[in-house]
Amino acid sequence: MVILNQRLKKVSTYIIGDCLADIGSDHAYLPIYAIENNLVKNAIAGEVIKGPFEASKKNVVEHELSNHVDVRLGDGLSILQSNDQVNSITICGMGGPLIAKILEEGKEKLTAHPRLILQSNIQSSAIRNLLDSMHYKIIEEVILEEKGHIYEIIVADYFEQQTQTLTKSEIKFGPILLKKKHELFFKKWERERQALQKIKDQLNTEKHRERLNEINNEINLINEVL
Repeated sequence: MVILNQRLKKVSTYIIGDCLADIGSDHAYLPIYAIENNLVKNAIAGEVIKGPFEASKKNVVEHELSNHVDVRLGDGLSILQSNDQVNSITICGMGGPLIAKILEEGKEKLTAHPRLILQSNIQSSAIRNLLDSMHYKIIEEVILEEKGHIYEIIVADYFEQQTQTLTKSEIKFGPILLKKKHELFFKKWERERQALQKIKDQLNTEKHRERLNEINNEINLINEVL
C-alpha cells in the first residue's frame, strides 16, 4: 500500500467519480493510492519528462495495478483522450502560474467538466483568476503546512451558469480562505508581508518607483486582511 504525505492525502479526499487523471504524477503515488483505497476504479498518471514517466510505470507494475493505472507521457492535459471519461483532475506540487498555464493550454480537454483539485506551492492567485473565466467555481479551499512549507489546495467544480466574479482580495487570498482565516492563513501572509518589506527596504525610491508602488499596494492588501 502506498503511504501519501499529508498534502496529497488531503487532496485525495476531494476526488470524485470513477476515473482520476493526475497531471505531473510524481511516481504515480496519488493514482495508486486512489485505486488501493477504492476512491476510483481507474486512473491516468501523466508525466512530461521521460525519467519520472519510467519511474511511474515501474511503480504501477510493482503495485500490480497496470490494468487500472495508465501512465502516459505528454505535456499537461494533452495526454487526455476524448473517451477517457475523467471525473477528477489533480495537479499538485507546482506553482500557481504553471498550474494555470496547464489548464489554459488544455482547456479543450475539459469538455466533460471534471472536478479540478489543484495544490499550488506559490501564487495561487493565478489559478483563481483563470477558474473565474472558465465557469469553474471554487467550492473548497484548504491551507496546510508540511515540513515548514505552507500549501494551498483549491477544489473547483464546473457551473454552466457561473456568474461569480471574485474581488481582487478573493483572487489573492482565496474566497473561502478569507472567510475561514485559519491560523496558517495569518502565518502565511505575515511571512509574505515580511518578505515584501525586506525587498522594499533594498529598493531605491527613484530608480524603482514602479516596483515600490506594486510592493506598497501588495503590503496594503495584506494589512487589510490581517
